[in-house]
Amino acid sequence: MVDPDSPPSYGLADRVASIAPFQVVRIFERARQIEQAGRHVVHFEVGESDFASAPPIVAAGIQALADGHTGYTEGLGMPALRRAIAARYPNVDAGRVAVTTGASGALNVLAQVLVNPGQEVLLPDPGYPCNAVFVEAAGGVARPLPLDASTGFQPTAAMVAEAWGPNTAGVLLGSPANPTGSVLATNELAAICAVVAGRGFVVVDEIYHGLVYGDAAAHTAVAVHDDVFVVNSFSKYFGMTGWRLGWLVAPAWAMDAIDRAAQNLYLAPPTVAQHAGLTALGPEALAVHEQRRLAFERRRDALVAGLAKLGLPPAHLPQGAFYVYVDVAATGLSSTVFCDRLLEEHGVAATPGADFGRYRADRHVRFAFTVDEAQIELGLRRLAEALRCWRSQP
Repeated sequence: MVDPDSPPSYGLADRVASIAPFQVVRIFERARQIEQAGRHVVHFEVGESDFASAPPIVAAGIQALADGHTGYTEGLGMPALRRAIAARYPNVDAGRVAVTTGASGALNVLAQVLVNPGQEVLLPDPGYPCNAVFVEAAGGVARPLPLDASTGFQPTAAMVAEAWGPNTAGVLLGSPANPTGSVLATNELAAICAVVAGRGFVVVDEIYHGLVYGDAAAHTAVAVHDDVFVVNSFSKYFGMTGWRLGWLVAPAWAMDAIDRAAQNLYLAPPTVAQHAGLTALGPEALAVHEQRRLAFERRRDALVAGLAKLGLPPAHLPQGAFYVYVDVAATGLSSTVFCDRLLEEHGVAATPGADFGRYRADRHVRFAFTVDEAQIELGLRRLAEALRCWRSQP
């Protein structure tokens, strides 16, 4: 009789061993257990807006179902949606746009069409953790670029030039970035593109475009250089995480390969979501998105000010996205212990830096301002109490 808890003789693929679990999922699941036991938790851990999809988007999805739009579309997405996305960029034809199953679908497609086995891809550290998995799934090697506040948690052209080797295929950037909220300056992006030109590719993950604050400006990489690949999504600014809809903009010469890869990896993006996405780009929904952006900016300011009063100021003010990345080394706790104790003892969930890379990960924590201001103030009060308790302990 087969033991269902023991792996068979053939086992699992070797690559599975290198895929680390998300710490944020572990924290989130434990937070849910605590809530089920009757305690309240302030959720600073999850990188997902607490706003439901805007009413016009929901209505469009319902209408698409009622109209029977439940079959496949073209592999690169509905022509009308591709045209609407292209209109958001300067001098981009719809033929250069691919609609994808979320930004993850776009990143996976690009890894498959741009990376050969054994080639290196330069990635920010800290950065979005799945990027390394996409590279490695294509047989490539993820090479981290250690970053800190001295460069605004973004790589410089000099860093890229120094790290570039004979086996480097390209660089994958994020702006605005997860987990730091940093924005890559336009002149620095242009300089990076100049370093890489003729040698490899530049991919820029712009999934948080639209969510920028104050005087920050996040110019799309498409406006900076012709030979770049840009990834975006309806998940963050447009509040459509569960719809699983994204897109990429690529040079014309790559579109045939992208089409073939997309067809084989997921056939076509979700049809109902595409109809809703068309409405998400319309004026009625955009007005809702802008109001929510302003709400996120108020939340950022409240969280940053509160953390600073507690002696935990972010080394770099987040210019975009909805995260604050904080050095907690002064508490004497590693980031994982900090987050575990903060949750268990004080009912506040945050994400340790281990989710975002290795460089100084043990001393950084990500706080997401994806809850309302009342919850932010409550979370800060609980954090203040935690710090008082920990400082009083021998």
